Amino acid sequence: MVTFLLWCLLFIVCWPVALFALVLYPLVWLLLLPFKLVGIACHGVFELIKALILLPARVVRAIA
Repeated sequence: MVTFLLWCLLFIVCWPVALFALVLYPLVWLLLLPFKLVGIACHGVFELIKALILLPARVVRAIA
């Protein structure tokens, strides 16, 4: 909501820049999408490594 209000303010102050930003936003989102996917994959790998490292402690805690 804040982003929309800031865009409305930009539209009132300088409408050509606001329209340019409106057109450019989806293109920037598409360019950044692969980096987001790599970030999600790396986060998953790190969570898997963390789970594997902490597994022995969880097993010992469950037995005791």
